[in-house]
Amino acid sequence: MQTRREREHFFGAAKVVAGMTMTSRILGLVRDMLIVPIGGAQLADVFWTAFSVPNLFRRLFGEGALSAAFVPVFTGVVEKGGWDRARAVLANVSGILALVLAGLVVAGEIGLWVGGALWPGDWARTRLLQFIAVMLPFMFTVCLLALGSAALNCKGHFAYPAAAPILLNIGLIATAWWIGPAVSKVADTQLLVIAAGLVVTGIVQLVGVVWLLKRSGLAVIPRLRPVLGETRAMAAHMLPMLVPLSILQLGAFADRLIALIFTTVPQSPPLAAGVVRCVHVANRLYQLPLGVMAISIATVVFPLFSRYAARNDIARLRDTTNRALRLCIFLGLPAAAGLIILAQPLVTVIFERGGFSAQSDTPRAALILQMYCLGMVAYFCNHILLRAFFCRGETTAPLRIACILAVVNVLLVIGGIFTPLKGGAIGLATAVTATANTAALTIVLRRRLKRIGFARILASLGRIAAAAGAMAVAVWAVVYFCPAVTGGMSRKWAAGAVTAAGVIVGAGVYLLAAIVCRCPEMGELLGALRKKPPIEQ
Repeated sequence: MQTRREREHFFGAAKVVAGMTMTSRILGLVRDMLIVPIGGAQLADVFWTAFSVPNLFRRLFGEGALSAAFVPVFTGVVEKGGWDRARAVLANVSGILALVLAGLVVAGEIGLWVGGALWPGDWARTRLLQFIAVMLPFMFTVCLLALGSAALNCKGHFAYPAAAPILLNIGLIATAWWIGPAVSKVADTQLLVIAAGLVVTGIVQLVGVVWLLKRSGLAVIPRLRPVLGETRAMAAHMLPMLVPLSILQLGAFADRLIALIFTTVPQSPPLAAGVVRCVHVANRLYQLPLGVMAISIATVVFPLFSRYAARNDIARLRDTTNRALRLCIFLGLPAAAGLIILAQPLVTVIFERGGFSAQSDTPRAALILQMYCLGMVAYFCNHILLRAFFCRGETTAPLRIACILAVVNVLLVIGGIFTPLKGGAIGLATAVTATANTAALTIVLRRRLKRIGFARILASLGRIAAAAGAMAVAVWAVVYFCPAVTGGMSRKWAAGAVTAAGVIVGAGVYLLAAIVCRCPEMGELLGALRKKPPIEQ
C-alpha cells in the first residue's frame, strides 16, 4: 500500500511540476521573443554568450548537482534522524553555501575588472565582460534558491520550486517590454538593463522560497559551525556530480563560446555573425519539451529513488527506474519527431522579427534545432539514469563518461564547423555525445542493479516508435499540403497556421496510435492525468 501511494504521488506531483514548468517555458519563449530581436547580429552574439553564464549556473544548480547531492543526504537524515536533525543540516549547508557563493561572486567581479583593465580588447570583448559582470550576482541567488527548493521537494512541496522560474520570466518580460525601452532606445543599454533585471528577479525568487520554507517548518538561521558530517557527505558527493549532470549545460556554453570565437576571426570567419543567437533560439525550443516533461519527471522521481536507496530496496528502485525510462521514451520520441518536421515554421512564427532575419537567421536556427532533436530521447533518459546512480552515492562512472564525452563534443563542434553543416554541427555534436552518454550509462547501471527490465524497455520502444512514425507522417502531410490553404496569408500567419495544425494533428494521431499499439505508458499517463494533484502537507 505504501508503494502504491508513493507511485500515485509520483505521477500526481509530476503533473503539478509539468504544469508549472510548461507555464514557465511558455513565458520563457515570450521573454526571448522580446529579447532576441534587440540589436544587430554581433551584439546579439555577445549578449547571448554572456547570458549563458548565469544560465549555466541556473541549470547546473537549479536542475543539477546541488539538488542531486543534497536530496539523497537530506532524505537519509529525515528517514534516520527526523526533521530536527534535518533542519540542523539545512542550516549548516545554507550557511557554508552562502559564504562560498559570496566569495565566488566577489572574486569573479574582481577578475572581470582586472581582465578588462589589463587586456583591453575590441568592442565585442568589452561588452561581453560588462554583460557578465552585471549578471554574475544571479549565481548567488539561484544557488540558494536551488537549495531551498530541494529541501521543499523532500518535504513534499513541488509547486513553488517549479513555479519560481515563472517569476523570473515575468520580471524579464517586464524589463524587456517596458523598463528597458523606457530607460533608453539604444540596444546596448536596453540589454544592460535586462541583465540587471535578471539579478533583481533572482532576489524576488529567493525571498519567495524563504517565505515558503518558514511556512513549511523548515525556516533556519544559516550557520557555519560546527560542520556536520552530513554537510561533508553532501560536498563529497556534489563535486563528482558537477560534470555528469552539467554535460549538456557545459556543452551549450562551450558551443556558444566556440561559435563566438569563429565569428570574430579577422579574415574569412567560418561562421557568420548571428550564429550564437541562432544556437540560443534552437536551444530554447528543444529545451521546451525537455524541461516540461523530462526534468519534471526527474525532479519528482529523485526523492523516491533516494528513499528506496536509503531503505536498500533495490527491487523497487529497479522498477521505478524502468517506469521512468519508458515514460521518457514515450514522451521524448514524438517530441523529437514533431520538432524536426516543424522546425522552420516554428522558428518563423516565434522569433522572426526585428534583427532576426528570415533570409539568414531562420534557416540556420531551424537546422541547428533539427540537429539538436536527434538526441531528444537521450536528453530525456540521461536525467533519470544519472539520478539512479546518484541516489546510491555512485559518481565515478558518470564522471568518467562525462569527461570523455565533453572532450569529444568540443572536437566534433570544431571539426563540424568547417563542413557544409556550419552551425548545424553544434546541434549534431550535442546529439551524438548525449546518445553515447545514455548508452554508456545504461550499460553500467544494468551491471550495478543486475537488471533494469531491458526487455520491457525494448518492447515499449518498438510500440512507441510505431506510434511516433504514424504521427511523423501525419505532421509531414500537414506541412506539405498546408501551403495550398495558406497561400494568401503573410509569411508569419502561414507559419503559425502550419505550426498549430501540425501540433494538433500530431498530438491526436500519436495518442490514437499509442492506444492502437497498446503502449502501457499511455494508460499510466492517462491514469495520472485523471487523478487530482497530491495535497502538499
